[in-house]
Amino acid sequence: MKNDKMKMKYRVNEQIRVREVRVVSDDGAEVMPTRKALELAHQAGVDLVEISPNAQPPVCRIIDYSKFLYQQKKHQKEMKQKQVKQEVKEIRFGPQTDEHDYKFKLKHAQEFLNAGNKVRAYVFFRGRSILFKEQGEVLLLRFANDLEELAKVEQLPKLEGKKMFLYLAPKKAGVAKKSQQKRDREEAEAGVKAAAEKVAEETATDGGLFANAKNGADALKKLNID
Repeated sequence: MKNDKMKMKYRVNEQIRVREVRVVSDDGAEVMPTRKALELAHQAGVDLVEISPNAQPPVCRIIDYSKFLYQQKKHQKEMKQKQVKQEVKEIRFGPQTDEHDYKFKLKHAQEFLNAGNKVRAYVFFRGRSILFKEQGEVLLLRFANDLEELAKVEQLPKLEGKKMFLYLAPKKAGVAKKSQQKRDREEAEAGVKAAAEKVAEETATDGGLFANAKNGADALKKLNID
Protein backbone atom coordinates (compact mmCIF):
# COMPACT_ATOMS: atom_id res chain seq x y z
CA MET A 1 0.00 0.00 0.00
CA LYS A 2 2.81 2.39 0.91
CA ASN A 3 4.65 1.56 -2.31
CA ASP A 4 1.48 2.29 -4.31
CA LYS A 5 1.21 5.72 -2.68
CA MET A 6 4.84 6.44 -3.43
CA LYS A 7 4.41 5.41 -7.07
CA MET A 8 1.48 7.79 -7.40
CA LYS A 9 3.69 10.61 -6.11
CA TYR A 10 5.94 10.66 -9.19
CA ARG A 11 5.25 10.88 -12.91
CA VAL A 12 7.32 8.60 -15.11
CA ASN A 13 8.20 8.49 -18.82
CA GLU A 14 5.14 9.28 -21.01
CA GLN A 15 3.23 10.55 -17.96
CA ILE A 16 5.49 13.63 -18.11
CA ARG A 17 3.69 15.87 -20.61
CA VAL A 18 5.47 19.21 -20.29
CA ARG A 19 7.40 20.60 -23.25
CA GLU A 20 10.83 20.64 -21.58
CA VAL A 21 12.47 19.41 -18.40
CA ARG A 22 15.65 19.97 -16.42
CA VAL A 23 17.53 16.68 -16.24
CA VAL A 24 19.88 16.38 -13.27
CA SER A 25 22.69 13.89 -12.90
CA ASP A 26 25.98 13.52 -11.06
CA ASP A 27 27.59 15.66 -13.78
CA GLY A 28 25.19 18.58 -13.37
CA ALA A 29 21.89 19.68 -14.89
CA GLU A 30 20.66 20.42 -18.38
CA VAL A 31 17.40 21.81 -19.73
CA MET A 32 16.18 19.90 -22.78
CA PRO A 33 12.98 18.97 -24.62
CA THR A 34 11.07 16.24 -22.83
CA ARG A 35 11.16 14.10 -25.99
CA LYS A 36 14.97 14.17 -26.00
CA ALA A 37 15.09 13.26 -22.28
CA LEU A 38 12.80 10.30 -22.94
CA GLU A 39 15.03 9.13 -25.79
CA LEU A 40 18.11 9.29 -23.56
CA ALA A 41 16.30 7.29 -20.86
CA HIS A 42 15.18 4.63 -23.37
CA GLN A 43 18.69 4.39 -24.82
CA ALA A 44 20.06 3.80 -21.33
CA GLY A 45 17.40 1.17 -20.64
CA VAL A 46 16.00 3.10 -17.65
CA ASP A 47 13.25 5.66 -16.94
CA LEU A 48 12.68 9.39 -16.91
CA VAL A 49 11.39 10.24 -13.43
CA GLU A 50 9.93 13.63 -12.50
CA ILE A 51 11.26 14.45 -9.02
CA SER A 52 10.26 18.10 -8.71
CA PRO A 53 7.08 18.89 -10.68
CA ASN A 54 6.65 22.46 -9.33
CA ALA A 55 10.03 23.69 -10.56
CA GLN A 56 10.28 25.72 -13.79
CA PRO A 57 10.92 23.64 -15.80
CA PRO A 58 10.15 20.43 -13.85
CA VAL A 59 13.21 18.56 -12.62
CA CYS A 60 13.73 14.95 -13.73
CA ARG A 61 16.25 12.18 -13.33
CA ILE A 62 17.20 9.42 -15.73
CA ILE A 63 17.22 6.39 -13.47
CA ASP A 64 15.69 2.96 -13.04
CA TYR A 65 12.31 3.70 -11.46
CA SER A 66 12.40 0.68 -9.13
CA LYS A 67 15.85 1.71 -7.91
CA PHE A 68 14.63 5.27 -7.44
CA LEU A 69 11.67 4.14 -5.29
CA TYR A 70 13.99 1.95 -3.22
CA GLN A 71 16.32 4.90 -2.59
CA GLN A 72 13.41 7.13 -1.58
CA LYS A 73 12.02 4.51 0.79
CA LYS A 74 15.46 3.97 2.33
CA HIS A 75 15.96 7.71 2.77
CA GLN A 76 12.58 8.12 4.48
CA LYS A 77 13.38 5.23 6.81
CA GLU A 78 16.71 6.78 7.77
CA MET A 79 15.10 10.16 8.41
CA LYS A 80 12.46 8.54 10.59
CA GLN A 81 15.10 6.75 12.64
CA LYS A 82 16.96 10.02 13.19
CA GLN A 83 13.88 11.78 14.48
CA VAL A 84 13.84 11.94 18.26
CA LYS A 85 10.45 11.48 19.84
CA GLN A 86 9.92 14.56 21.96
CA GLU A 87 7.80 14.28 25.08
CA VAL A 88 6.51 16.88 27.48
CA LYS A 89 7.67 16.22 31.04
CA GLU A 90 5.93 17.85 33.98
CA ILE A 91 7.55 19.42 37.03
CA ARG A 92 5.20 20.41 39.83
CA PHE A 93 5.89 22.98 42.52
CA GLY A 94 4.02 24.36 45.46
CA PRO A 95 3.98 28.14 46.02
CA GLN A 96 6.35 27.72 48.98
CA THR A 97 8.72 25.02 47.69
CA ASP A 98 11.82 24.70 49.90
CA GLU A 99 15.34 24.92 48.50
CA HIS A 100 16.10 21.19 48.73
CA ASP A 101 12.96 20.26 46.79
CA TYR A 102 13.68 23.00 44.26
CA LYS A 103 17.20 21.69 43.58
CA PHE A 104 15.87 18.14 43.26
CA LYS A 105 13.30 19.18 40.65
CA LEU A 106 15.81 21.39 38.86
CA LYS A 107 18.07 18.35 38.41
CA HIS A 108 15.19 16.33 36.95
CA ALA A 109 14.37 19.15 34.53
CA GLN A 110 18.01 19.23 33.37
CA GLU A 111 17.86 15.50 32.67
CA PHE A 112 14.61 15.88 30.72
CA LEU A 113 16.02 18.72 28.59
CA ASN A 114 19.29 16.90 27.93
CA ALA A 115 17.23 13.97 26.65
CA GLY A 116 15.52 16.30 24.16
CA ASN A 117 12.18 16.59 25.97
CA LYS A 118 10.13 19.69 26.66
CA VAL A 119 9.35 20.69 30.23
CA ARG A 120 6.06 22.02 31.55
CA ALA A 121 6.66 23.38 35.03
CA TYR A 122 3.75 24.59 37.08
CA VAL A 123 2.87 25.85 40.51
CA PHE A 124 -0.34 24.42 41.99
CA PHE A 125 -2.24 26.76 44.28
CA ARG A 126 -4.37 24.85 46.77
CA GLY A 127 -7.15 26.75 48.57
CA ARG A 128 -6.04 30.11 49.91
CA SER A 129 -2.48 29.62 48.62
CA ILE A 130 -3.66 31.44 45.47
CA LEU A 131 -2.78 34.55 47.48
CA PHE A 132 0.86 33.64 46.83
CA LYS A 133 0.58 33.70 43.03
CA GLU A 134 3.29 36.39 42.76
CA GLN A 135 5.58 34.12 44.76
CA GLY A 136 4.78 31.28 42.36
CA GLU A 137 5.62 33.47 39.37
CA VAL A 138 8.98 34.41 40.89
CA LEU A 139 9.71 30.72 41.47
CA LEU A 140 9.00 29.81 37.85
CA LEU A 141 11.05 32.72 36.51
CA ARG A 142 13.96 31.59 38.68
CA PHE A 143 13.50 28.08 37.33
CA ALA A 144 13.67 29.36 33.74
CA ASN A 145 16.76 31.42 34.51
CA ASP A 146 18.56 28.46 36.11
CA LEU A 147 17.88 26.41 32.98
CA GLU A 148 18.69 29.08 30.38
CA GLU A 149 21.80 27.23 29.16
CA LEU A 150 19.70 24.18 28.27
CA ALA A 151 16.28 25.58 27.46
CA LYS A 152 14.42 28.41 25.78
CA VAL A 153 11.15 29.75 27.15
CA GLU A 154 8.15 28.89 24.98
CA GLN A 155 5.64 30.48 27.35
CA LEU A 156 6.25 32.74 30.33
CA PRO A 157 4.44 31.97 33.60
CA LYS A 158 0.69 32.15 33.01
CA LEU A 159 -2.09 31.47 35.49
CA GLU A 160 -4.72 28.99 34.30
CA GLY A 161 -7.27 28.23 37.00
CA LYS A 162 -5.37 27.05 40.07
CA LYS A 163 -2.16 26.38 38.17
CA MET A 164 0.53 28.70 36.83
CA PHE A 165 2.37 27.18 33.87
CA LEU A 166 5.82 27.74 32.39
CA TYR A 167 6.78 25.98 29.14
CA LEU A 168 10.41 25.24 28.24
CA ALA A 169 11.88 23.64 25.12
CA PRO A 170 15.41 22.22 24.80
CA LYS A 171 17.94 24.25 22.88
CA LYS A 172 19.70 22.61 19.98
CA ALA A 173 22.83 20.69 20.82
CA GLY A 174 25.95 22.77 20.75
CA VAL A 175 24.21 26.16 20.85
CA ALA A 176 23.46 26.43 24.56
CA LYS A 177 24.01 30.03 25.60
CA LYS A 178 26.07 30.76 28.67
CA SER A 179 24.50 32.94 31.31
CA GLN A 180 25.99 36.39 31.85
CA GLN A 181 26.96 35.36 35.37
CA LYS A 182 28.90 32.36 34.09
CA ARG A 183 30.61 34.42 31.38
CA ASP A 184 31.65 37.03 33.96
CA ARG A 185 32.99 34.30 36.26
CA GLU A 186 34.99 32.68 33.46
CA GLU A 187 36.45 36.04 32.42
CA ALA A 188 37.43 36.78 36.02
CA GLU A 189 39.06 33.37 36.42
CA ALA A 190 40.96 33.86 33.16
CA GLY A 191 42.19 37.26 34.38
CA VAL A 192 43.39 35.83 37.70
CA LYS A 193 45.17 32.99 35.91
CA ALA A 194 46.90 35.38 33.50
CA ALA A 195 47.98 37.63 36.38
CA ALA A 196 49.36 34.65 38.30
CA GLU A 197 51.33 33.46 35.27
CA LYS A 198 52.77 36.94 34.79
CA VAL A 199 53.86 37.16 38.42
CA ALA A 200 55.45 33.72 38.20
CA GLU A 201 57.30 34.72 35.04
CA GLU A 202 58.56 37.96 36.57
CA THR A 203 59.63 36.14 39.72
CA ALA A 204 61.58 33.62 37.69
CA THR A 205 63.21 36.42 35.68
CA ASP A 206 64.12 38.39 38.81
CA GLY A 207 65.54 35.26 40.37
CA GLY A 208 67.69 34.65 37.34
CA LEU A 209 69.01 38.22 37.30
CA PHE A 210 69.70 38.11 40.99
CA ALA A 211 71.55 34.82 40.65
CA ASN A 212 73.64 36.15 37.77
CA ALA A 213 74.51 39.31 39.70
CA LYS A 214 75.48 37.30 42.75
CA ASN A 215 77.64 34.95 40.70
CA GLY A 216 79.32 37.91 39.02
CA ALA A 217 80.07 39.56 42.35
CA ASP A 218 81.52 36.32 43.73
CA ALA A 219 83.72 36.01 40.67
CA LEU A 220 85.04 39.56 41.02
CA LYS A 221 85.69 39.03 44.70
CA LYS A 222 87.64 35.90 43.92
CA LEU A 223 89.68 37.70 41.31
CA ASN A 224 90.51 40.51 43.74
CA ILE A 225 91.57 38.04 46.39
CA ASP A 226 93.69 36.16 43.92
